[in-house]
This record gives sequence, C-alpha cells and structure tokens, in this order.
Amino acid sequence: MNYYTATLQAIRYHDYMKRRSIIFLLCLWVGVSHAQVTLDSCRHWAQQNYPAIRQYALIQQSTEYTLSNAARAWIPRVVLSAQATYQSDAANMSDVWQAMGLGDMLSNMGKDIPDMYMRPFQGKVQVDVQQNIWDGGMAAANKQAAQCEQQQQTAKIDVELHQLDNRILSLYFGILLLQEQSQQLAGTDSLLRSNLARVQTMYNNHIVLSSDVDALTVEVLELQQKREQLQYSLRAYREMLSMMVGRNLSQTELVLPQAQELSLKETNIRPELQLLTYQSDHIASQRKKILSYSMPQFSAFAQGWYGYPTLNMFEAMQSSRWGLSGIVGVRMQWNIGAYYTQKNTLRQLDLRQEQIQVQEDVFLYNQRIQRMQENAEIVRLKQALQSDEQIAELRSSVRQAAETKYENGTITISELLQTITNEDAAKSARAIHQIELIKATYELQNL
Repeated sequence: MNYYTATLQAIRYHDYMKRRSIIFLLCLWVGVSHAQVTLDSCRHWAQQNYPAIRQYALIQQSTEYTLSNAARAWIPRVVLSAQATYQSDAANMSDVWQAMGLGDMLSNMGKDIPDMYMRPFQGKVQVDVQQNIWDGGMAAANKQAAQCEQQQQTAKIDVELHQLDNRILSLYFGILLLQEQSQQLAGTDSLLRSNLARVQTMYNNHIVLSSDVDALTVEVLELQQKREQLQYSLRAYREMLSMMVGRNLSQTELVLPQAQELSLKETNIRPELQLLTYQSDHIASQRKKILSYSMPQFSAFAQGWYGYPTLNMFEAMQSSRWGLSGIVGVRMQWNIGAYYTQKNTLRQLDLRQEQIQVQEDVFLYNQRIQRMQENAEIVRLKQALQSDEQIAELRSSVRQAAETKYENGTITISELLQTITNEDAAKSARAIHQIELIKATYELQNL
C-alpha cells in the first residue's frame, strides 16, 4: 500500500512539474511575442545597422595617416645614390703646361713635368641629407587641410544618418497610425456584427426585411476587406522597419512616445549646416596651401661621397685612388612661378566660398518655411483634439439612439449605418490626431 501511494505521489509531482514547465514556456513566449520597442531604440538600431557607419573608423584612420605624413616633412630626407661614368675627354694639366712653356723651363732646370690629368673612368657612392628649416607654412597647411577633410567627410555621413532618422520616424509613426486604424476598424466590425445579429433576429421574427440583413452583411464584408488591406500595408511597413533596424519586429509592440518626453532644443545644429561650415573651413585651409606655394623655403643640406674624383682636383689628377669628400650648406628655394596663377586660384576659392554661403542661406530659408508649417500643423492638431473627444462621445450617443430608433421602426437601416460610419470616423480622427500631433512635434525637433 505504501509503495502504490509513493508511486501515485511521484506521478502527481511529475504532472505538477510538467504543468509548471508548460506555463513557464507559455509566459516566456507571450513575453517575447509582446516585447515593446521604443522610437529611440529603433533609431539607435538603424544607425548601428546602416552600412555607412563603418566609414567613421576608416575616415579616422585615413586622417591619422595623412597627419603622420605631414608631420614627417620635418624629418631629414636622406637619398643614397651611386654612379659610374666614362668621359670622352678630361682635363690634362700636362698639356696646359707645355702650351705655356713651363715644360721647357723645368727641363732646363733638370726637373721632369709630372703627369697630371683626370682619368676618364669616374664613379662615386653618395649620400644626400636635407633638413627643412622653414617650408613657408606648407606642412601646417597640409595638417589643417587633412583635419578639415576629415570633418567634411564625417559631416556627410552625419547628413545621411539624419536622413535615415527621418525615414525611421516616418515608418515608426506610419505603423502606429496603421495599428490605430486597425483597432478602430476592429471596434467598428464588432459593432456591425452585433447589429447584424440583432437584425437577423428581427428578420427571423418577421419584423424587418431581408434587405436590411443584406445591407449590414455588405458593410461587414466591405469592412473585412478594408481590414485585410490594412494588414497587408502594416506587414509591409513592419518588414521595411525590420530591415532598416536589422531586427525582427513582426511580433513586437511599438510604444507611442509620450508628449511630455519631447524636448525642443533650439541650439541643435543640423548636420547639413555643419557640413557647410566644414566645407568653408576646408576652403580656408586650401587658401593657406596656395599661399605657402609662393613662399621661399629654407633648408640645410649635406652631401658626402666616396669615389673618384675627390674635391682635391690636383690630387685626383696625380692619382686614380678613390677618396672621401663632403660639403654642407644652406639652401633657399623660391618658386616665383607660383605667383602666375595664384590670383586666379584664390579668386576661384572666393567664388566657392560665396556658393557655400548661398547654399546656407537657401537651407535656412527652407528651414524657416518648414518650421512655420510644422508649427501651424501642431496648432491645427491641438485645436482639433480639443473637440475630437466631445465629437466622438456625441457620435456614440447618436449611434446608440439610432439603434433604438431602428428597433422601434422609426429610421431605416441606411440611417443606422450612417450613424455607425460617423461614429467610426470620429473615433478614428481622434486617435489619428493624437498620433499625428506627437509625430509633428518630433518632426519639428528634427528641424
């Protein structure tokens, strides 16, 4: 008896633990299926998933290499060279002395004239070292140009990300609007079906005509068709948003941002304006580079070589031995030809600067117009919301009264359907205006 009792308790415990496991898995599935996602999360995920985001690191690395090369302009430049030549003719001091009569004079004195001439075979291994003393500001201009180029390329990516943020904003609120419309249609469908059941009962009792049942049935079918089309659009929007954020959002709930979470910052700088500023800075750096081309440059240099002939020409004429030689000095280089085109080049930069200023003025002009439009839209939606609640309540009361009147036979089915349609439109307008108001505020914030 105790054995069977223990076995029965073990079976019951096993069933209990199995039920708990099933309940836990169901709760976990429900939690995953109804996970909530915010607008800020979608923005963050979209930026991380955007391919151009990887260019930030590439631009940084490229700029570091350019700056490193610009800084190495002050490192001494060393050039190693070697050459070997054969000359068809070379200097011969013995012939010169004979032509001057020195040969006969030395012979009368009992002395021989030494052979002094350059050998036709010559060669050397040479090392040249040059150290910049002042480069006319070219290295500093190159560094500034590299930094401006980095800022300009980074700002272009910022512009792309801002445009991406606007697309995410449109998709996110588009999904919220479609969801709200779907919920409103679901409520209207339930209302129509309840009225259809009531009219069907009245028809069965021979109180109304079959045409009334058909009219409500047609409305239910048409509404079902609208709901299906709306679900297709909602699915397409979710798929686009999922692709842009790199996550599956088909079973997630998008949270409607609250109005009190919004903060309008007038000090925010649009990335388009920042890009124009960096382009202007880049032109300024180009101006410095052009001016540095026409400045004199000073450098110190040293040359050393091992070969023949050496700097001691008389010794080289007496012997073909190789030897060490070297010179040091200071060099000045001034490219006067840079002045020929400098004026026209600087004028071109001035024209580009003026074009950037025009682009900035046009952008600010359009932005002011968009800001006025957004502000006007926000005012319109706020005024509409003030009466939407009252209109929806009144439409609901009218619809309830119409249902009673229809049952009493004082109005037709068409009049009843019109009141249902008016109530649905009023509730939809109220919900849509609420979402559109928050969307308009976010769009104004992005401006």
